[in-house]
Formats: sequence, structure tokens, C-alpha cells
Amino acid sequence: MLLQREMTAAGYRVRLADTGREVLKRAFQGEPLDLIILDPDLPDADEAHVLEHLLNRVPALPVVVHTYASEYGDVSMDRDGLFFVEKRGSSVERLKQVVHEILIDSHSQRQKKIERQSGYELEPSNR
Repeated sequence: MLLQREMTAAGYRVRLADTGREVLKRAFQGEPLDLIILDPDLPDADEAHVLEHLLNRVPALPVVVHTYASEYGDVSMDRDGLFFVEKRGSSVERLKQVVHEILIDSHSQRQKKIERQSGYELEPSNR
């Protein structure tokens, strides 16, 4: 699996799901996740159904759809937490960039929430 190898080499922990049912199980019942990369070629599920469940998850979980744009022409791309990366030549590099940006933003939002709740401003570690 090229994508798994590339994301692992970039320092990410990767958990694979072979079916739509497994994607939903991991998203709602498994260990905490930072985001989901969804490839619509799932053998057992209607991708729109899986995507809709993921986007309605509480707490929200960013979903990156790695696909051909023509496959999702009927899905609104104007939704919070939904990102598309088109499969083409250097899409894996673009995917790594998008994942990095999402995780940085997510970390920043969590840190601000902690600061608001505690009344303290947290300083970055210089380790």
C-alpha cells in the first residue's frame, strides 16, 4: 500500500480499514483519531453514506477524501471538516501537505480551547 508506506515514512501512525463498515467502526468506537483519509473505493458501502456519517460525527473529525474529482461531483465541497485531494501525479505529496496543515490547525485549536478553559496562556516547549 503506497499511501500507507508514504504516510508512515512521513511520521504518521496509520490505521487501515478495508470496508466502509470498518471505517465507521474505527471513527465511532475505536481509539481516538486525528483525521480520516477516505478512499471511495470501499467494497461494501455507499461512499456518500459513509461520508455523511463521518461528517456528522461528534466531536467533529476532519475527513480528507482522496479521489478523482469526477467521483464526487454531487457532494458539496463547502463543508467544515471536509477536504478533497485529487488523485493524480503528485497527489501523495499534496495529501501529506494537507494532512500536515489540518493537524497543525487542529492542534492550535485544541491549545486555544485549553487556554480559554484554564485562563492561562500556554507557551510552546523549546525541547
